Amino acid sequence: AGVKEDTFNVLDLAEYTKNRPWWRKIFAPNSGSSAEKYNVATQLLIGGVTGWCTGFIFQKVGKLAATAVGGGFFLLQIANHTGYIKVDWKLVERDVNKAKQQLKFHSSGNKMSPEVKSKVDEVIIFLKKNVILTGGFAGGFLLGMAS
Repeated sequence: AGVKEDTFNVLDLAEYTKNRPWWRKIFAPNSGSSAEKYNVATQLLIGGVTGWCTGFIFQKVGKLAATAVGGGFFLLQIANHTGYIKVDWKLVERDVNKAKQQLKFHSSGNKMSPEVKSKVDEVIIFLKKNVILTGGFAGGFLLGMAS
């Protein structure tokens, strides 16, 4: 007596998310490219500052990594020369040759998986839509690496 049936619309989230770029899922449905929101000077400034910061950090981390690798190699050479360690060079050569063969095998089938290809396509579309921001970032990155 008086039972009301509710009807619901089914939303297929898999299809819904396939049609929306990741940045729109995160920020808002009305967020578009930066070219739609900011003028050229602002885009260059944002890109340049973020690029410079990234380049500066890459430079510092790169120097630290190079120092650590070089220092480690130097210590291993000293330990080998003084007799603390003994290197089996035939085993090293065999392992290097095996690694070369594996690299040749993997590089011969130079096909990207569909997931990687779709992400690469998304990045290319983003870069094309935000070419001024990307240019500012690239310039700032090079300046950050040089400073």
